[in-house]
Amino acid sequence: MLEKIQELDKDLLIYLNGLGSETYDKLWLIITQQLYWTPFFLFLFYLIYKKIGGKQTLYLLLFIAILIAFTDQTCNLFKHTFQRLRPCNDPEVNTIIRVVQVRQSFSFFSGHAANTMAVATFLFLVLKRHFKYLGFLFLWPLIFAYSRIYLGLHFPGDILAGYFFGAVFGFLIYLVYKRLKPQYFPG
Repeated sequence: MLEKIQELDKDLLIYLNGLGSETYDKLWLIITQQLYWTPFFLFLFYLIYKKIGGKQTLYLLLFIAILIAFTDQTCNLFKHTFQRLRPCNDPEVNTIIRVVQVRQSFSFFSGHAANTMAVATFLFLVLKRHFKYLGFLFLWPLIFAYSRIYLGLHFPGDILAGYFFGAVFGFLIYLVYKRLKPQYFPG
């Protein structure tokens, strides 16, 4: 059963990665760099600040920092436990796919997918009553994680597992936030 899932994972990677073209490689290299998302983050936190104020925004940022640290460390634990090769380093697929970028670390599960999904889930749950179209926030983890497949750095299964762990951790941190918030911001 596990072999069948891995085979499906490789086939899906080959298909999705094969949709790429050299014309768009530079764009996806930019998309995968967190630094280039800074204007998006600043705009997002400006909107949050305008809706809930400075103190609550700082409180929210504290929870996001804890969330990212926890998600990132869990991801590293999994990577070192499973030691799954990245597609760019996997001899079964690296000659078939388009390898745009190479990393030497392990692949399972995607930290990019986990971190972005965790933050998106957390922010969505905290702020959904303040913003009508906040569901669009989930485009960020989708685009960001697809960049990892496009570049040959992650299998789709790594992305899906990252999404799952990110959503779970985002939800759990939201429950803690929701429980503690009335102590600091009643009403």
